[in-house]
Amino acid sequence: MADRMVQVAVAGDTAEAEELQELLRNAGIDSSVEAETDDDPLTVLVPEDSLEAAQDAIEALSEPDEIIGEP
Repeated sequence: MADRMVQVAVAGDTAEAEELQELLRNAGIDSSVEAETDDDPLTVLVPEDSLEAAQDAIEALSEPDEIIGEP
């Protein structure tokens, strides 16, 4: 049975969605993007059992100054 897909992020536009997918792919996590309608935000989905790893990967990318060096 396939893993259930769950939301890990919401992208503001296609470029952001593709960037998130690339990040997740580099972390070895499958993902997909969907929107209910053309006007809805793009939702990035990952398998439920990969959710925590996906959140960690996105957090690491989105907060580099916290990782690089605190005084």
